[in-house]
Amino acid sequence: MLDIVYIIIGIIGLVWGGNWLVTGSARLAESFGIPRLIVGLTIVAFGTSSPELLVNLSAVLNGSTDLALGNVVGSNITNIGVILGVSGIIAPILVRSSLIRREIPIMIGVALLAFVLSLDTQLGQIDGIILVVGFVIFNALMIWITLQDKSSQHAPDVSEFTTQEITSINRLLEAGRLVAGLIILVIGANLTVTGAINIATALGVSQLVIGVTLVAVGTSLPELMASLIAAIRKESDLAIGNVVGSNIINILLILGATSAIKAVDVPASALQFDFLVMIAFSIVLLPLAWTNQKLARWECGAFLVGYIGFVIVTLVR
Repeated sequence: MLDIVYIIIGIIGLVWGGNWLVTGSARLAESFGIPRLIVGLTIVAFGTSSPELLVNLSAVLNGSTDLALGNVVGSNITNIGVILGVSGIIAPILVRSSLIRREIPIMIGVALLAFVLSLDTQLGQIDGIILVVGFVIFNALMIWITLQDKSSQHAPDVSEFTTQEITSINRLLEAGRLVAGLIILVIGANLTVTGAINIATALGVSQLVIGVTLVAVGTSLPELMASLIAAIRKESDLAIGNVVGSNIINILLILGATSAIKAVDVPASALQFDFLVMIAFSIVLLPLAWTNQKLARWECGAFLVGYIGFVIVTLVR
């Protein structure tokens, strides 16, 4: 019971700390005159992935690389199965043609890349560096494309983080918010990882299973809340952009940075099932999005059912 409490408090800390980190850093950046598009593409995009990053770093430092791997793979499956599933049931999701032509294929490509790099049953430090370099290239490409077409919607929405006028932003206050958010994130990540490891040990299941289910759902909560708000506001196209961008960052940055710090062993079960499910979800998304550039409610419902099936198989296998 205490470990469950640890995880609940930890996840609350991840969501709360991540929001403070993004809010403080975004407002600080704008107060120094950094363009909103750049803030959205860098600080906000990175900040919303901070829960996964901090959990993975904490897991690696605790020697729990299975948990770190499961968190990334599970988060990507959760993003498509749960976030797109629930958001699309609320309102059909419109898909921009640029997302179909560029970002979704990139998401499929990086998922396949991670799988290929893992075939030797380990993501070594060289593999991690390759993924991180891929993140730098991807981010630079997105910034360049966005600056070429400022009317595009490639950048995450930063309006909720920058509602104040630039001249009225208290830099000391926002710096304090940033630091406090980071501290809360670290504490939340440590509590989440500690609780997850203890529960896995007590139940006699692998840390990989706990990572792809419980921890993955917890660290995906910021993306889930953002996508649900977008769906309720009838801005459903932001939901799929948020999911695709998060999945790319999870593999290139989160998994890359994790394995660059410490080699991550990849269990055969992950290669034979979890990775394949992640790739399958990513590939199936492309033709569905291509059709009429829209995800219908039944298609999103199918993703949600597929995710439930994935969790059931994961727990019983």
